[in-house]
Amino acid sequence: MESVLTQLPALLGVLVGTIGTMVATTVTERARWRRSQNVRWDERRLDAYADFTRAVKEIHLVSLGMLSGHRPGSRTPTLDREDGLARLAEADVRHTLTWEAVLLLGDATTVRAASTWRRAVRNLEQAARSLPTPPDNLAAMVGQADEARDDFYQAARDGLGVGGGTVEQFRRPVEGRIPTARH
Repeated sequence: MESVLTQLPALLGVLVGTIGTMVATTVTERARWRRSQNVRWDERRLDAYADFTRAVKEIHLVSLGMLSGHRPGSRTPTLDREDGLARLAEADVRHTLTWEAVLLLGDATTVRAASTWRRAVRNLEQAARSLPTPPDNLAAMVGQADEARDDFYQAARDGLGVGGGTVEQFRRPVEGRIPTARH
């Protein structure tokens, strides 16, 4: 019995070491799994945002092409109404499908920004569909869509942890200066 008592500290040391190793391995594996999942979902989120961006930008550009004749100084080539309507219909399908992925994978801030951009571009699309009578506030509508795009890009970058400089393509008003959009 005395030999068991003398070996008890060594046995307890082995037991504590084994338990410590098991705990450390479990914690490490869980952390590795979480990192792997985060990378996986970030990649899917990036793909969803990029697909959504292409679809909304297509609707934006087609609408601007249809409205080009009503926008003084526009550099966008004028697009025939019938061709534009057909292209809008095709782009709408892609947009609807990509929107679902953004809703499913996006964080709340990015989804809100995407929704705002989507609404602003929808307004341009509706204006293009209502031709030959363009709205009086067409320049403001274009500015709203451009500003909403910048806000979406920033929210998506923040949500994905992408650093770097500004993504603004729309110049925000500064002390009474009229904003201009760069396309």
